[in-house]
Amino acid sequence: MLRDISLHIHDLTENSIAAGARLVTIKLVAENGMLALEIGDNGKGMSPEMLSRVEDPFTTSRTERKVGMGIPFFKLACEQTGGDFKITSEPGKGTELRGRFVIDNIDRLPLGDIGETVGMLIYESPDLHYIVTLKTSEDEFVFDTDEVREQLEGTPINDFEIVQWIKEYINEGVLNIFGGVLDEIT
Repeated sequence: MLRDISLHIHDLTENSIAAGARLVTIKLVAENGMLALEIGDNGKGMSPEMLSRVEDPFTTSRTERKVGMGIPFFKLACEQTGGDFKITSEPGKGTELRGRFVIDNIDRLPLGDIGETVGMLIYESPDLHYIVTLKTSEDEFVFDTDEVREQLEGTPINDFEIVQWIKEYINEGVLNIFGGVLDEIT
């Protein structure tokens, strides 16, 4: 089991990257006592047969190992709080998953370092288009790598100083959006 939500984001986004996605959306929404994590991509998608088995830890598309624990662990983490999990996918169109956690449940994983996670994803796969949205009923923060690239004038987005700025910028967004909503953020 992964120790925080940001690590689940990294693990689940790696699935999108492996599926050939060019666009990955990551959305965290805190409303009505629930924290929802939604990850969507425009990758190759899954067949109905694969989709029906994806929650089984002994189902994976990877060839280097025979188990795939990311989705089952994420589903379990959501359900342990009284939340839920849903995944949809269509071949040639991509995959969307959503997991919801009850915010004040003692078993809810901490948010973790969202800036570090997104920075690492950008560093590892700089050509992908990432859109990260943080939202409550009162406010919203959106980070879009295409908008950042426009301002860089040729500097690679995975340049060390740019990635450092991205981490800090996203974590500032996390604090501004969730600081009064999620109890582990001060």
